[in-house]
Formats: sequence, C-alpha cells, structure tokens
Amino acid sequence: MNSEMLNLSVTQEDNPASWDATVANLPYSHVLQSYQWGQFKSRHGWSVLHLVFRSGQDVRAAALVLKRNLPHMPWGIMYVPKGPLLDYGDSALLEGVLYHLERLARRSGAPIIKIDPDVSFRNDGANWEGLQANVTAPAPPRCVSAQVIESLTRRGWRLSNEQVQFKNTLLIDLRPDEEELLARMKAKTRYNIRLAARKGVRVRPGSTADLRSFYRLYAETAERDNFLIRPLEYYHDAWGTFLQNDLADLLLAEWEGEILAGLILLRMAHKVWYMYGASSGENRNLMPNYLLQWEAIRLSKQKGCLLYDLWGAPDVSAPDDPLWGVYRFKQGLGGELALHIGAYDFPSNPILSPIYSWLLPHYVSFLQSRHRGPRRPLQSLD
Repeated sequence: MNSEMLNLSVTQEDNPASWDATVANLPYSHVLQSYQWGQFKSRHGWSVLHLVFRSGQDVRAAALVLKRNLPHMPWGIMYVPKGPLLDYGDSALLEGVLYHLERLARRSGAPIIKIDPDVSFRNDGANWEGLQANVTAPAPPRCVSAQVIESLTRRGWRLSNEQVQFKNTLLIDLRPDEEELLARMKAKTRYNIRLAARKGVRVRPGSTADLRSFYRLYAETAERDNFLIRPLEYYHDAWGTFLQNDLADLLLAEWEGEILAGLILLRMAHKVWYMYGASSGENRNLMPNYLLQWEAIRLSKQKGCLLYDLWGAPDVSAPDDPLWGVYRFKQGLGGELALHIGAYDFPSNPILSPIYSWLLPHYVSFLQSRHRGPRRPLQSLD
C-alpha cells in the first residue's frame, strides 16, 4: 500500500450544493455524478453514497456510488456511473481511490463493483478534460488511458461484459464561433439546417408542461427504432428533476403547430450532453433534427458550455452496426469520435462474482427478448 492510500480519507457528503460544486471542480466531471442524478435514482430502487476523497484538507476525488439488488436475484450491484472523478494522470491517487472502492464493495457484500471512468483514448493527444472543469488546465500526460488500464488490470479489475453507458461518443468543441462551427460540419448538414429554416421549421424551448408531448415522440421513436424505454412517470421524474434545477434544456422543433422532433440536454460544469432525442415519422423531409441540433449547439454556447457530448457512437465503425446511421448524422454535425476505455468490474467476492457474471448477461438477454428490442446494457435494469 503506498503513501497516497494511507493519507487518503473518505467521507460522505450529503449537502447537494457542496456535492455538485465538488463534482464541477474535479477533472472528468460528469452529469451522471451529480447530486440530482443520485436523488433521481434513489426514487427508483437504488441506494446512494456520495463519497469525497481528501488528502489533508484538499479534495482529490469523488464518487457517486449506486447500489441495488437486481430483480429476482439475491445479489446486488454497486455502480459508479461515469466515475469516479479524479485526475487519472495521478497513478498514486487512482490506486488510493480504487483501494477504497474495493474495500467498500467487500464490506457491503456486493459481489461486483462497477466503475465507468469517462477516460477516452483521446486523452493521449487532445485536452478534452481541460474543458470540463478548469479551462486553463494543462493537457493531460500522454498515455493516460494506458496507465489507467494497467492499474485496473493489475489490481484485478476486468473490462465489463455489461457496459452500462455507451462506451464511445462524439464530441464537438464549442469554443469556435458559430461561423467556424458551421464550417466544420458536412456540407449536406449545413444544407439541411438551412432547408429546415426555409421550410418554416421553428425551434422553441420547452418546459415541464411539454414533457408528456416529448415522451409521445420518444415512444414513437422507440417503436420505430426497436429499443426499450421505460414508462412516462420514470422519464418525467428524470427530465423534470434536471429541468427544475436548471441543469437541463428541452428544445422542440415545430412546423405549423405540430411538434416534429425534440431533444433534452443535460449540463454540468462546462459540458453538455445530448442524452435524449425523439422525432416523428411524419414530415421528415423538412429535416427538423438538423435545425434542432444546430439550435442546441447555439444555446449551449450561450450558456457557457465548451464541450458538446453527442452521447453514443458505435463500438465498431461499420455500416452494419445498429448505431451507424446515428453516427453518420452526428459526424455530419462536426462531432469527433472519442473511444473510451469502458466500464470495469472488480470481483469483490471470489465465490459469488463468477456466478453473478454468468447470470447477469443471461438475465439482461431474457428481459430484452421479452421486449423484442436490441440487446442493451444495464440501462434496461435501472
């Protein structure tokens, strides 16, 4: 055990404002580590821990830890969505945080604890992390991703068979002016943005009063694209929580009084995530999604965001991938592919962990087969 582990203290933070300030000021900050996300999940079967890691008086890391028992199973899971948050270039600090999370899992009786660091292989060359908290931060050391994977593997963590969030994404740097952002888009994308405006499509901000209408579009999209969604009440709670705390924006594209498309953006620190999108099958020739995304980019810049996460890209860049069409659309907006290291599991119980690892994918597949949707990770169980 190194000195960093010995000097790292762990406390529970229960103050929402203090927690969100901590999250916003740490490297790799993410909205899925926000207090609001934890509160929302706590109303849907999860218990929540807000852990702050200090060296002396200095906050060095944080982890929102979710825990729940899976339906009809005697064991539970611990999960740190898009975390923990820390300087992943500091190997000693990473070792200390992993040590405490491993100990937490053993003491809680969870056979597995899953983490999902928002660490991409682009860290080896692009300073995306400097955009998330301290915008003057220096570029991270090269090969951060390799260092992180080496530490995880040496400590017994393994790449998870069940990736909870999308492993990869596309990112748009929002620092250039609007003219430059448009220039970075594909010519066809720019054309479709202007076409939608010429045809009379208009984009307006929505409120909680529009969530039912947005959900109807979302359900139509799920039916058309064959993916599983939850009931209105679930999403109304999630979307409403962030809208009411000014951490989200709902935008709706309309034509002649009819809502054709919509999206929800979640915000944290200087970053914004396009996490929910929906569109009608009618009047698709009006290209409402293109204008909608452009207005979302403009709004995000106005609110001080520096990085736009388009949330989701294929695991394999091939036309037969289910996300290929979505990927091409996002790429047309100027999004740059960011490949992430993915979620990792630590088998804290040597007897139960193998059984758990074998049962979980089969259980997820069973649930997906009942809904005839494509196989998805743990989002389906949350």
